[in-house]
Amino acid sequence: MQQETESMFFDLVHTDTASAARAGVVHTDHGDILTPIFMPVGTVGTVKGVHKRDLNDDIHAQIILGNTYHLYLRPGTQILRQAGGLHKFEGWTKPILTDSGGYQVFSLTDIRKMTNEGVRFSSHIDGRKLMFTPENVMDIEREIGADIMMAFDECCPGTADKKYAKESMDRTHRWLDRCIARFDSTEDLYGYKQHLFPIVQGCVYPDLRQDAAKRLRDLDRDGYAIGGLAVGEPTEVMYEMIEVVNDILPTDKPRYLMGVGTPWNILESIERGVDMFDCVMPTRNGRNGMIFTWQGVMNMRNKKWEDDFSELDPTGKSYVDHEYTRAYVRHLIHAEEMLGLEILSIHNLCFYLDLVTEARKHILAGDFKTWKDSVLPQLMTRL
Repeated sequence: MQQETESMFFDLVHTDTASAARAGVVHTDHGDILTPIFMPVGTVGTVKGVHKRDLNDDIHAQIILGNTYHLYLRPGTQILRQAGGLHKFEGWTKPILTDSGGYQVFSLTDIRKMTNEGVRFSSHIDGRKLMFTPENVMDIEREIGADIMMAFDECCPGTADKKYAKESMDRTHRWLDRCIARFDSTEDLYGYKQHLFPIVQGCVYPDLRQDAAKRLRDLDRDGYAIGGLAVGEPTEVMYEMIEVVNDILPTDKPRYLMGVGTPWNILESIERGVDMFDCVMPTRNGRNGMIFTWQGVMNMRNKKWEDDFSELDPTGKSYVDHEYTRAYVRHLIHAEEMLGLEILSIHNLCFYLDLVTEARKHILAGDFKTWKDSVLPQLMTRL
């Protein structure tokens, strides 16, 4: 059944009849984004080890991420302002999303102090004493020049007890009110529209997640993120929390699941109504010798590939899959040659974009759930 929603920012094109999987379009001034979509992580102004030519022409990335914490530390917002924003600084002409830096700050457990005002922390680079508040994070993200900005939140550990989870969620909501006030009272920079996404927290407690989703839904922002998952809780609990939240969030706004995950995590989350994803896994695992394929997961360090002169991935969509053999790539990894890390990073990112592209095709065709159930066992196979 075709479903259409008129929106300046998001058009919901079709919802799968057998699941909550959706195909849509996010409209930004730097171009449209077809959902579901995976967003490569460009932490410090680059997707690690990958040229933008490969991101555009081979991987077909539609949007990439920048990290507010890392970009704030270096090169710093003064340089980014002088350059005209991150787009011009790194030469990327498509959309950019920035996180709020909250996850990075809260991971600095030994060198940060949280208050109602914000978070004081020490730079992991040079030890400088710094502070993030909802207001200055909005200013930093404006200066970075993101098309989509995340609100400043506390990323609660997945193992937190309910008392702490409630306190953390309430703090996130107080900070969100300040983020919105600052965002709405400041102008877009660099001549294009910037959008703010609140983040649903609540840890692994369904009632907290429901309360957060209802509160954020009523704010009627351009889109919504689901945070605080894949941080130590069981996978099935993560899926349960996604269902709880997406039952409440508006259907005519995009839903972004932060920091997730494996190919099977992504397909299961798409089935539950998620539109946007990011994760460092494709590049980080690639740099560690692991690649994902439609046939399963391959550890290119294994001796079994030592004399395998077949293509890296005969069914892969990247040029690296067909120009390099498994034996050669294994050699590069063991020789600690940078080219090997680059090849595997490109392969993984291309596979992830191929994964969500195929998911969209099957949502539009009306057979997403059947297709997903058929490919999952193979994707999870260890080759």
